[in-house]
Amino acid sequence: MTELEMRTEKLLTDISRLIDEVVSLDELRSLLNSGRKLKIKYGVDCTAPFLHLGHAVNLWAMRRFQEDGHKVIFLIGNFTSKIGDPTGRSTTRNMLTDEEIAVAADEFVKQVSTVLITDDPDVFEIRHNADWFSEMPLADFIGLCSQVTTSRMLSRDMFKKRMQSGDEIHLNELLYPILQGFDSVKLESDLTIVGTDQLFNEMMGRSFQERFGQPSQVVMTTKITKGLWGEEKQSKSIGNFVALTDSSRDKFGKIMTLGDDRIIDWLKVYTDIGMERITFLERSIKEGMLNPRDAKVELAHAIVRRYHGEEIADAERKFFFDTFSKKAFPDDAPVIAFSKMNTPNTVFELVKACHPDFSSSQIRRLITQGAIVLNDEKITDPQASISLIEGENNLKTGKRTFFKAVVS
Repeated sequence: MTELEMRTEKLLTDISRLIDEVVSLDELRSLLNSGRKLKIKYGVDCTAPFLHLGHAVNLWAMRRFQEDGHKVIFLIGNFTSKIGDPTGRSTTRNMLTDEEIAVAADEFVKQVSTVLITDDPDVFEIRHNADWFSEMPLADFIGLCSQVTTSRMLSRDMFKKRMQSGDEIHLNELLYPILQGFDSVKLESDLTIVGTDQLFNEMMGRSFQERFGQPSQVVMTTKITKGLWGEEKQSKSIGNFVALTDSSRDKFGKIMTLGDDRIIDWLKVYTDIGMERITFLERSIKEGMLNPRDAKVELAHAIVRRYHGEEIADAERKFFFDTFSKKAFPDDAPVIAFSKMNTPNTVFELVKACHPDFSSSQIRRLITQGAIVLNDEKITDPQASISLIEGENNLKTGKRTFFKAVVS
């Protein structure tokens, strides 16, 4: 085996724990063994600049390719975002303005920079699909559409479900996969790494590339795990996610709420812990030799380390044990100062002083749901009278949110 072939096998082994399906593995191996730099298509629909650990699986796979010198082409769908990707939708998306798309695109680049190498033009490039679609003659577009049958489009599960429920399917939504597929032609993409929900669109890209005389891109789909709770994948609407923009403390704390039945899957997909160690942890949990919480601590530490560094991960682990295991109050809790002549009279006023950006309904909900603990006493009545002592008063306004209300 040549040095290049060994390098190829090392890359494929490294990403194997992340990958669900490859169309096709033989094609990918051949591309890598050719020795040329691959173009990896990464397209985003700028309707929702929000990335969580599930989205980052694709990014970490791309990062591994970047480390071997391959280029990620970050395709901003500033044209297609005005149409709206129907994937995973039971209703039609609203159209976006140019200004909204520009803001979302900037936020996307900021978030992917936590994983991808974005400061080296040899391995990262930004493109916009309005560059070709805005100039495409109508005759050319109609010709493109003529290469796809309506029955193929309507075979998608999401469209079948809409028709069965009597919901509308707009023509622009049927055209979206055609546009996304043609992006692959314009980029001359060699590889795209996507979630399984994008497989239909990217297979369209393979078809178009073949029709335009190009080699067909390899389509790689990544593994999907269940969210923090429930049977669904991580979702902003459900709230069972860990966002890339979450603080290190929130990441650690959220992961510690993860269901025990999904610890091992998260270790495999979301960390760089070696598989031998993960196999050992899995066996130890099954045999009753290891408390699942201890494995969860290792998981939380590994994820925080990956995004924030070893020192911060160590600090968050210590914070968790000191605060939740030893029931200690954190020394670095923010201080809210009051004079003896101007202290809050109710718990609502106190929480408002700590969270000035919260709405009145948010504050009342926090209190009534039992999130407020003042000097070890839980308070659930927003209008409950309080009497702060002189000096420090310990206030907890959520599972991981602490303040010191100081009266002097």
